[in-house]
Amino acid sequence: MAKLSLFERRRRRVRTALRARAGGKPRLSVHRTGRHIYAQIIDDAAGRTVAAASTLGAKTSGANVDAAAEVGKAIAEAAKKAGVTTVVFDRGGFLFHGRVKALADAAREGGLEF
Repeated sequence: MAKLSLFERRRRRVRTALRARAGGKPRLSVHRTGRHIYAQIIDDAAGRTVAAASTLGAKTSGANVDAAAEVGKAIAEAAKKAGVTTVVFDRGGFLFHGRVKALADAAREGGLEF
């Protein structure tokens, strides 16, 4: 079996810790690429996506900190419409700074608790 990359090791470590303390809460999962940033709220018990937002169809294109903050606001609004107020934050293998932190801060300001 091939060695796991540092990213994959971080991702598994974060996901394992989340499972231990999630307590049935939905998961706010973040994925970023060089061009876009994506966020979705996933109900793992039901195995479905409750809400999603990304920079794909947004007014602010690109993958900068401002665009990530817009996605954070959008995911908070979508979560309110779906009736979700409390989530656990799944940053995946991404470090919590820059765009990921901007998205998380904007989602908190939008009313999500985590």
